[in-house]
Amino acid sequence: MALSLAISPCPNDTFVFHALVHGQVPGAPPVTVTYADVDVTNTAAERGAFDLVKVSYAALPWLLEDYHLLPCGGALGRGCGPLVLTRTDRGGGPERDDLTGATVAVPGDRTTAYLLFRLWAAGRTPQRIEVVPFHEIMPGVAAGRYDAGLVIHEARFTYPRHGLTALVDLGEWWESDTGLPIPLGAILARRGVVDPQQAAGWIRDSVQRAWADPAASRAYVLAHAQEMEPDVVDRHIGLYVNEFTADLGEAGFAAVEALLGRAADAGLVPQTSSSRATAWTS
Repeated sequence: MALSLAISPCPNDTFVFHALVHGQVPGAPPVTVTYADVDVTNTAAERGAFDLVKVSYAALPWLLEDYHLLPCGGALGRGCGPLVLTRTDRGGGPERDDLTGATVAVPGDRTTAYLLFRLWAAGRTPQRIEVVPFHEIMPGVAAGRYDAGLVIHEARFTYPRHGLTALVDLGEWWESDTGLPIPLGAILARRGVVDPQQAAGWIRDSVQRAWADPAASRAYVLAHAQEMEPDVVDRHIGLYVNEFTADLGEAGFAAVEALLGRAADAGLVPQTSSSRATAWTS
């Protein structure tokens, strides 16, 4: 019986899951795939819509009752954090180090990027937050519809061509403040439907196959990368598919616990038991 899988069309996800999606992992069941932005999968997971699903770490407090957190397959690392962008030539608006009174476009209200932004902006909250499809954020900031935009993934490599500048790298801010990597996207397995130990094995096998033969997934990755240039695709995979993709390890789980603990203390997310206690971690 096929399992339902939801991932983003981003190169890191398609690279990691290529072998699993294409039936190349021995012993794994067939999967039916839905490709969607993480803001969509966060909401769908609340309804239990998928058996395996990529979500934001920031959404875990609402999901761990129904899902296991898997210790592999997600996006976590260093030097890969979200950016807050403004127009290079912007003048007269909020000061560069203070977005009080600004309108800020964000990719989702339960994304890790937005949670980090809220922790960073504590005490200087923007006047207005608008949830905007990711591909509309940079053009919207460039056109002046928003004073600033919160972006992730390949935007790290492409924002200068939109005439934008980085007000803050939230990954650098997080790492300098905590010494920990930044937890972005998690892979969850639905409780009572998917055996988490088996699922972790399938995903790790898929990751290892991707690393062993990167060319095997090339056409699949590029087909879902929309308008991303091949060199940007390569940089994207190199940054977001790393040792934490194969295993969160001590540092990975510490990062998740720090993020959710700080957010709960600030009243931004519900209190939740530690990620390590609710995950299958062998």
